[in-house]
Amino acid sequence: MTFEDLLSLGPLFNICGAAVLCMLLVAIWRNHRLIYYVTLVAFALALMSVVPVATLLPHTIAPLIVIDMFALFNSGAIVGSGLIIVLLSYNYFEEREERKEEYYLLLLLATAGALVLVISRHFMSFFLGLEMLSISLYGLIAYLRARQRSDEAGIKYLILAALSSAFLLFGMALVYGFTGHMDFPGIGAYLRQAGTFPLPVIAGFGLMLIGIGFKLGIVPFHMWAPDIYEGAPLPVAAFVATISKGGVLVVLIRFYQDIDGRNYTMLWWILAITAIASMFVGNLLALTQQNIKRMLAYSSIAHLGYLLVAFLSDTQSGLEAIAFYLTAYFPTSIGAFGVLIVMSSSVQDAETVEDYRGLFWRYPWVALVFTVMLLSLAGIPLTAGFIGKFYIVMAGVDGHHWFLLLMLVINSVIGLYYYMRVVAMMFRTTDTSQRIFIKPSLPLAGNITLGLIVMLLVGLGVYPTAMMQLIQQMMTLIK
Repeated sequence: MTFEDLLSLGPLFNICGAAVLCMLLVAIWRNHRLIYYVTLVAFALALMSVVPVATLLPHTIAPLIVIDMFALFNSGAIVGSGLIIVLLSYNYFEEREERKEEYYLLLLLATAGALVLVISRHFMSFFLGLEMLSISLYGLIAYLRARQRSDEAGIKYLILAALSSAFLLFGMALVYGFTGHMDFPGIGAYLRQAGTFPLPVIAGFGLMLIGIGFKLGIVPFHMWAPDIYEGAPLPVAAFVATISKGGVLVVLIRFYQDIDGRNYTMLWWILAITAIASMFVGNLLALTQQNIKRMLAYSSIAHLGYLLVAFLSDTQSGLEAIAFYLTAYFPTSIGAFGVLIVMSSSVQDAETVEDYRGLFWRYPWVALVFTVMLLSLAGIPLTAGFIGKFYIVMAGVDGHHWFLLLMLVINSVIGLYYYMRVVAMMFRTTDTSQRIFIKPSLPLAGNITLGLIVMLLVGLGVYPTAMMQLIQQMMTLIK
């Protein structure tokens, strides 16, 4: 490898190096604070190492990896989101009896897997990144061993993720066996030359879609999501909702672009039906939930449906809308789980809607933060979530997909109800006889983190121009 190759992989090397260092430190001396600070510094260095890579782009390490502005932007989003999750993790795990140090090791490995996904342009790197991410999540989801639901969630994810990986690998084998290529551009070139979609390739793509659909949690591969969100530690649930799904979505976009997926009507209709089903199933099931973690799980299914509307627009504005929506959705979702982390005790997570009754009259700062997160998820004006949905609608208009837009608008109205229900609960009077899981104070790091997220969401909602200009410059390099 050349020096340019090493420099272009700076974020990945920082995260992987920190994982090795944490493993050695755990073997020598168990110290939660030390491992936490090492992980925090590693994420900060990885985020800073994104900047010098921009001078080398586009850069290819044939045949497995491509680092362009698209990959670099999403790498920065993943590392930045990981940094926020680490900041919110320390006090959550400090109050629990389980051994804490291995959590940071697994978190680093899972992040490394997501980083490999966003720079992948080959089945080998795609599968290795996906398995590094998935295997780390097996341990992360079941990390709180003293809780029965955590073990149950870990076993469910292990079985279903292994099954989905088998579908994905079988699909890759069919595509490779018929086209003779494992790199995305090579597969696209073969299909363009053939001029048709051969039956073995259709079968291969179908099996791959099953595997990818499970990782994204879209309908009909979504039933694992609420159980996993409910049983996993709150920081891990935030990771699954953002970094895990974001990494898989990015590699799906790259694959779809490289094979010119817009030219294949069958593939478009499959994804369109999936998008509509994800929006309706996610929102309608979220309406019935009294558990906020399950509500956020079903909500994430609906949000993937919204993203697929922009994905299917087949326009440059669609890719730009996806990038902005992820930029808004990552901090919003992490912030929502961050509030749940703040409100939870060492015995039980504050996860039911009733736990937040009267929160505004007791802890107005926490209630304000949670309100901003929920309003952004609902797509209310003056928040980043509203601008994200606006750009998705514009992408749908550019693509002339009016029916998909109608479904999006209907589901946005449905989603508004269950978000507002939680907001209304925070302003109700409190029954003093109720058991409320609230910490008397929020650590400084948590205060600063949640405050910065609120400023970011409101800032992007009021003035999105700078971020959108950056995204537009990025997307010009992947046309």
